[in-house]
Amino acid sequence: MAEFLNLPRMKILLLEDDFTLSKEISAFFTSKKFECVPYYDGSLLLKKYFPYEYDLIILDINVPGLNGIEVCKDIRKIDIKTPIIMLTAFSEIEDKLSSFDNGADDYLVKPFHFEELYARVQSLLRRKEVPQQVDSKIVIKDLEIYEEDMKVFRSGEEIKLTPKEFKLILILAHAKGKVLSKQFIAEKLWDYHIETNQNTIEVYINFLRKKIDKDHEIKLIRTKVGYGYYLSDQE
Repeated sequence: MAEFLNLPRMKILLLEDDFTLSKEISAFFTSKKFECVPYYDGSLLLKKYFPYEYDLIILDINVPGLNGIEVCKDIRKIDIKTPIIMLTAFSEIEDKLSSFDNGADDYLVKPFHFEELYARVQSLLRRKEVPQQVDSKIVIKDLEIYEEDMKVFRSGEEIKLTPKEFKLILILAHAKGKVLSKQFIAEKLWDYHIETNQNTIEVYINFLRKKIDKDHEIKLIRTKVGYGYYLSDQE
């Protein structure tokens, strides 16, 4: 007789202080054959959190204790791979950018349909499962980028970048000197969800320049006026 494997359910960590909504989300994902572990307080969640214990994390921003953005930031200090979706009752661009800056992979504005949340979860889990071609080290002049460890060095000195800044430097590095338009960078930086304008990209490029190029004679982050940006030690 064939022996059937009893495969473990995928685990979702949920931070949501609205008790009714939390129960509804948990029941919905249970019906989809997930295990959903609810928390109502950000500080308590962090005390109990163990890296890579969950397949995906859903964090509401406005919760007691530490808010969702602070929780996301602290999780990313010890867990850089588990996908994180932020839930927010506000659609302000500042909240969205702050979420991404602190390591979130996606966001959803309340109220939302559970099926849309499920689609976002499925998308992130599929992306997580696809083996990524990762360069162990990318070198451009005296700039070293360690993709797996999410670390960047210039002239041997480590440069501290936010998760979003690190993603931006990777996008530029993978282009291998090719000029990338602001629109292309925006689509890669925030996938397809976020509504932003080209000035936002300029802001992030300026942040990155201050960290990567400020104290160095040779500038690596370059602008081609009217076209976009590229990473190179050559004009």
